[in-house]
Amino acid sequence: MPSSRPRPRTHAPHHFAAVDLGASSGRVMVAEAGPDTLTLQEAHRFPNRPVRTAGTLHWDVLSLYAGILDGLRVAGSAASLTSIGIDSWAVDYGLLDADRTLLGNPVHYRDTRTEGIAATAWSAVPPTELYATTGIQYAPFNTLYQLIAAQETAQLASAAHLLLIPDLLTYWLTGELGTELTNASTTQLMDPGTGTWSQEVATRLGIDLALFPPLRHPGSPAGHLLPQVLQDTGLTSPLPVTTVASHDTASAVAAVPATSDDFAYICTGTWSLAGLELTAPIRTEESRKANFTNELGIDGTVRYLRNIMGLWLLQECLRTWNTDASAPGLEALLREAAAVPALRSLVDAADPAFLPPGDMPRRIADACRATGQPAPETPAETTRCILDSLALAHRRAIGDARRLADRAVDVIHIVGGGARNALLCQLTADACGLPVVAGPAEAAALGNILVQARAHGLVGDDRHAMRALLARTQHLTRYEPAGDPASRAAWDAASRRVPAS
Repeated sequence: MPSSRPRPRTHAPHHFAAVDLGASSGRVMVAEAGPDTLTLQEAHRFPNRPVRTAGTLHWDVLSLYAGILDGLRVAGSAASLTSIGIDSWAVDYGLLDADRTLLGNPVHYRDTRTEGIAATAWSAVPPTELYATTGIQYAPFNTLYQLIAAQETAQLASAAHLLLIPDLLTYWLTGELGTELTNASTTQLMDPGTGTWSQEVATRLGIDLALFPPLRHPGSPAGHLLPQVLQDTGLTSPLPVTTVASHDTASAVAAVPATSDDFAYICTGTWSLAGLELTAPIRTEESRKANFTNELGIDGTVRYLRNIMGLWLLQECLRTWNTDASAPGLEALLREAAAVPALRSLVDAADPAFLPPGDMPRRIADACRATGQPAPETPAETTRCILDSLALAHRRAIGDARRLADRAVDVIHIVGGGARNALLCQLTADACGLPVVAGPAEAAALGNILVQARAHGLVGDDRHAMRALLARTQHLTRYEPAGDPASRAAWDAASRRVPAS
């Protein structure tokens, strides 16, 4: 939180713009926020299309920035803005030279450049020691492995600054450099217990932490829009940019409408991030083997969670099927999937074989055949396989988190795009044997907005007040688990049938 909070202008409504960037699209959302008000609407949406050039998969970050400017222009024409905040996916970065010029488009985390890099890292810092220090689960695309993969490149040798994606876009808006804490915690270069960089890990791996600008905390000022940005967007000065929880999962968890502390969450979208909100990291060897991560959240919290492949599986299937004009739309597909027999075919939703883009229906069918299960043949059967498999992965993640943290859980909150998927929500309730509260679907944008509004003195002083406002103002749907013994037995058998990664 900033040390000097602006005094709210109580005589006028306050509107905030949230720039919320996902793996397939970006949008600028506008919200009115106050002690008893939280309304959200989309101002502008734009595509996020990765581009492969010379064998490397890149983010088209200049196109994203242009989309942000377009969105801010629309947002400013609809309301007088109090502040702007930016959140996006984690781990990826842009490099600037000494003149603060971008050295090429950022590389996409799904690029293959990090294949085999983990072995190099672990020869310098064994995985047990790396986890005991950073608390971050192994994922081949973590920033740490990306930087090791880039160590012999001319681009990294020429770099003077490294900016994670939201920090890069904030710099272009304001001209000020900074590194937001929640996103920095995903790099696998921080100590989540102290909230500071791990110099020893970086030194042993040959990573220069001086590339990262100073750390910023959610709620702190990030500068004001530059004159050129004001001209490009038609906005009026001075318009501040507020540091939010810039990792979109951190923003989404901030927007979980929990009314008690005994909750689990699943942030759904391209990924499913399933876990608990804790006050301290868990860095035991058992936790490492269970592939849990300790990422930082707002107010000194720890997001103790497991990454699951998520609705990426269905998104990639839809991309394949949409080449067929006769393919059903998503709503029809979900209705058809609901009629497919439950738990007929399952895959491990954490299997890295599903990470790259490509023919997902074929890969899912191949995985089912390899485990002696019926291979899905129709889009509806494949969709049911995906949703059953995700529900099973949710069950495992929440169950393991409860056990490792020794925490009671009374309810599971599903936020993000998956909150709109009634079949997935019901299957998750059945699989976990716990009620599911679904919503808000726009959790990342709402968390972004709430941190801005709190920094301006409008929604209370702590995350509990923010969550109480969400519970009062947002549409939520509750799903009760099937309570019959047959359902519990079927999910128990399914868990035994499909080994976890």
